[in-house]
Amino acid sequence: MMDQAEKLRNLVQKEKIVKQENKLDSSKPRIITVTSGKGGVGKSNFVVNVAIALQKMGKKVLIFDADMGMGNDDVLMGFLPKFNVYDIIFDNKSIEEVVIEGTLGVKLLPGGTGISKFEEVTEAQRDAFINKLSELNDIDYIIIDTGAGVNRSVLGFIACSEELILITTPEPTSLTDAYSLLKTVNHFKLKDFAKILVNKTMDEEEGKATYNKFSNVVKKFLNVELQYLGHMSEDKKLIKAVRSQEPFLTSYPNSIVAKDVENIAKKIVGIENEKGGKSVQDLFKKIFNIFS
Repeated sequence: MMDQAEKLRNLVQKEKIVKQENKLDSSKPRIITVTSGKGGVGKSNFVVNVAIALQKMGKKVLIFDADMGMGNDDVLMGFLPKFNVYDIIFDNKSIEEVVIEGTLGVKLLPGGTGISKFEEVTEAQRDAFINKLSELNDIDYIIIDTGAGVNRSVLGFIACSEELILITTPEPTSLTDAYSLLKTVNHFKLKDFAKILVNKTMDEEEGKATYNKFSNVVKKFLNVELQYLGHMSEDKKLIKAVRSQEPFLTSYPNSIVAKDVENIAKKIVGIENEKGGKSVQDLFKKIFNIFS
């Protein structure tokens, strides 16, 4: 079995070929990986609420909860799913049976437990699964919510997407871990561009100051271009929403943090995606390629 480094190097080479062959196709969804250097930075809260904000703007969003074994997007959306992606692959469940439709029509595909299960998928199972995914073609954004930290799973999902959003907080440990992750991404040449979101800020100024401090270090030592996506305020309404298992964007739409996320969603929509998109099938073909 190839080690993690060799798999990632091979994926990078295949990506170069795909980029040369692919033409711009604006009808395909933008695939965004959201990750963090450490847990507890509010990653899943951001994913769920920014998906709702995008949906409110008329976009159709699918969340793939790829934090295998530790995913909690379903909890934040107030659901307890019966099935996950592996039930489609191994137990012949339909897309309709597994995909959950939440607030304003945001769709959630639960990831299940253990990325190593992808290694058990046969070619016939993979092809059948890819064919079933055609039911999800009417999607504008696929947001992949990964686990935290530097590991094969996180790096693999970063490699599978076109866009990377890295979440940090003003805390020194969070910034250090975010830098470590970005350093590894840079080392394997998985991405040369990332958007930075600063969460749990006292105000807008702290968000910008934190980003500038982080960006200065990255510019000095890494070959990765950064863009400031915005900040999310420390807000008690967010805590109340989590406890009631409701997205804060719907339970407290006038809260400060809700306005922050709506501004971020506007930025995401406003950013041109010059590389085009990939279909849901393309995404999972890449996932099988790197994890099997």
